Amino acid sequence: MSSPEVQDGRPPAESGPGAGAPEPGRRRVPTAPPSFRDGRMEAALRTLELAVRGRLDGLLQGNHLGLVPGPGSEPGEARDYQPGDDVRRMDWAVTARTTEPHVRETVADRELETWVVLDLSASLDFGTAACEKRDLAIAALAAVTHLTRGGGNRIGVIVATGEKVVRIPARGGMVHAQGMLRRVASTPRAAEGTRGDLAAAIEQLRRPPRRRGLAVVISDFLGEPEWERALRALSARHELLAVEVLDPREVELPDVGTVVLADPETGRQREVTITPLLAREFAAAAAEHREQVAAALRRCGAAHLTLRTDSDWIADVVRFVLARKRTWSGGR
Repeated sequence: MSSPEVQDGRPPAESGPGAGAPEPGRRRVPTAPPSFRDGRMEAALRTLELAVRGRLDGLLQGNHLGLVPGPGSEPGEARDYQPGDDVRRMDWAVTARTTEPHVRETVADRELETWVVLDLSASLDFGTAACEKRDLAIAALAAVTHLTRGGGNRIGVIVATGEKVVRIPARGGMVHAQGMLRRVASTPRAAEGTRGDLAAAIEQLRRPPRRRGLAVVISDFLGEPEWERALRALSARHELLAVEVLDPREVELPDVGTVVLADPETGRQREVTITPLLAREFAAAAAEHREQVAAALRRCGAAHLTLRTDSDWIADVVRFVLARKRTWSGGR
């Protein structure tokens, strides 16, 4: 499925009483990742860093569970059993001694190595709401970097544009994180008509084999799920997180009359008149595609985070991380 664009590469103009409005239940918010265009790279990176640190600091303090937390391997303290706790963590020695059910907490392993596959193909150079998908994908990388750094952790990234692949080795420290984000944000955009290959980028992460850690894939996952086999093979060794980046025009079409839709990864264009019937068929096809992506990610055992250009992306990250932490700490 393609991102709808007009011939000059910008989103179609929208008019009319409901045009451009976010889907029901969502509202347009001022919180948006900064744009890395117009030569304002350093200012945009500083703004992004302040936004991420200001709202994400403290989420992972204390128990060091990580962005996609696991139960860990080091034994921690025992605490009273609560409904919903995993019975496999019952501490039978303490339970017998106190005659009250107890579970044993575990401490997550230190020195996490995180690798990110960042899809910056031509389909991400698109956005009709608060930002482009490309800017949101870079912001997601910044969030992952912030949430996994510290304690000797390392992070590296493979950036795939379709024209070339940029590999930044995994290292730790603030200087490395800032330099990595600066290099990623300055990656040249792929020429229109260049098709991305997410499966090949994931394969580069899988070979040669790396130490067990966290693998993150940030993409819009448009098109056929040809990446599923490579991602499933990656899951045999690593924890997986998939960050899906979406724009509202990829799930619904506004009633704007005749527009020119373009596929940025093939260069094909088509002039269409948007009718209520076409809008319903497009929405149904988009919903089916998203369900196919979600099902494929579930089969791969990947945690799934969806970020949208018309939503508060930091709030979505916060909700995701807190939900993952609550799951592993025994909460409902």
